[in-house]
Order: sequence, then C-alpha cells, then structure tokens
Amino acid sequence: MQDDYSNSSADLISVLNHYWERFLFLLPNILLTILIFIVAVWLAGKIKNWLEGRLTTKSHDKITGRYIAMVTRWVVIFIGLLLGLQALGLSGVAGGLLASAGLSAFVIGFAFKDIAENFLAGLILAFDRPFEITDTIEVENTIGKVQNLHLRSTHLLTFDSRDVYIPNAKILSSKVTNLTQNGRIRIDFVVGIDYNDNAQAAIDLIEKTALGVPGVLQEDPPYATVDLLDVSTLNIKVFFWAETDDYKKGVVLLKGSIMQAVSKALLENGFGLPANIQELKLYDYQKDLPVRMVEKSAQE
Repeated sequence: MQDDYSNSSADLISVLNHYWERFLFLLPNILLTILIFIVAVWLAGKIKNWLEGRLTTKSHDKITGRYIAMVTRWVVIFIGLLLGLQALGLSGVAGGLLASAGLSAFVIGFAFKDIAENFLAGLILAFDRPFEITDTIEVENTIGKVQNLHLRSTHLLTFDSRDVYIPNAKILSSKVTNLTQNGRIRIDFVVGIDYNDNAQAAIDLIEKTALGVPGVLQEDPPYATVDLLDVSTLNIKVFFWAETDDYKKGVVLLKGSIMQAVSKALLENGFGLPANIQELKLYDYQKDLPVRMVEKSAQE
C-alpha cells in the first residue's frame, strides 16, 4: 500500500517536473509573445494618432479620418496577435485563423449580425459623409451635435446634455436631417394682430425690426406675409435666415430675441395683440342669455 503511494507521488513529481521544464523551455517565447503584443498595442495607438492627425488636417474630414484610424488600430493589433502566436510556436493556430477567415466571417455574420451590420454601416457613413464632427443632425426624433463615429454607433450630444448612442445601421436606414451642413437655415414664427390694424404697416414694421436683431443674415433679409385669418387675430408669418455654426445659439436663442423685439415694436406702435376670444352663441330656440344673479348674504 505504501509502495503504491510512493509510486503515485513519484509519478506526480515527474509530471510536474516535465511541465516545469516545458515552461522554462517556452518562457523566452512567452516573454517574446507578451513583448510583441505590448509593442503592437503601443504601435497601434501611435499609428492611429498619426493617421488621424494627417487625414483630418489635410482633408478637414474628421469623421472619415477618425474611422480609418480606428480600423487601422485594430488591424495592427490583430497582426500583433498573429505574430505572437507564431513566436509561441503556434503557427498552425495563426495559419488557421487566416485560412478560416471566410468561415469565421460567415459564422460571425450569424452570431453577431447586429455588430457586423453596424460596423459595415459605420464604414459606409465614414466614406459617404452625410455629417461631420460638430454637425447638428436629426435622426427620427433625436436632435444633437455629432461627437464621434464609433465602430458600432454614432455619438450625439443633445442640447440638454444627454449622450445618445445611435446604432450606425439605424442611421444608415433612417432619414437624417443635417441642420448645419450648409451653414444657414430658415426659421419662422407667427404673430397675431388685431383685425382693425393695418396689416401692411405691421408687416413693414416686423421686417424692419427683425432685420435689426444681431445674428440675422443681412444678405437675405427677413420677410413676413399674412398667413391665416384666425378666429380672433390676423396671423402674420415671419421668416428669417440664421447661421448654424452653433445651432442652439444661432437658431433657438435668435428666434426668441426676434420674437421679443417684434412684439415690443408692435405694442409700442399701437398694434393690438389680442388674446384668444371665446364666442357665446345663442341658438334659435333661445330668446336670451341664461344669467342668474346671486345676492350676497348679510353676513358676508
């Protein structure tokens, strides 16, 4: 019994010694593999920064430059992984990775359909360029400033400082409205005046007032026209153009400033801005308006 125990211990020690010797034999290759991977990661970061800087500086195209640099970084890391496997003597594994690339792509296409779809959509967006960094876009019901184009999603910052990440495939298949691409946008609002007021005089005053508000484009001056004969007001629609380098400041705040200036000018020049008027109608069977007078009690 004791001899069996001794033999088992000797076999275990022999196996451990074998693996230890094997580990010592492979230790230089393991260290080399770790070094190769560290250098690959470091080099990938350097190449990404250099490539991004060169592309964005020369073409002024931050979206495409950043995306190409990001993809290049992962390619360099993958090459570093293959070289590390070669250094470990696992050339068969490295060769298998390359040889089975088509099969892997097929399998990954089913297993990670959404990821692959968003990656390809991001690649198309990077070269199609429907928007750039800092452009303000509207996708479905979300409006925000483009912060970055990632491998899987596009990062938007809304005006209430919310970070929204929209899948690239959704952006590619949805209607995208770029609010800042051409540098200008037309905005409108409605103001109602009294029916007894001179509509043309009000229009002239509105156009003159709006033109004097800082931020309104002078080369394409504001204009106004009668838009609707409403129940209690004659509605005048005012149109003006603004720059959209900063969409929120250039449009939202400017619109508010113009509305304040227009309403103040109309009131100061004697134009009425009537509130909503409610009409009480008497039908044929009603002879008078049913009103009841209630006397206050002596205690009140």
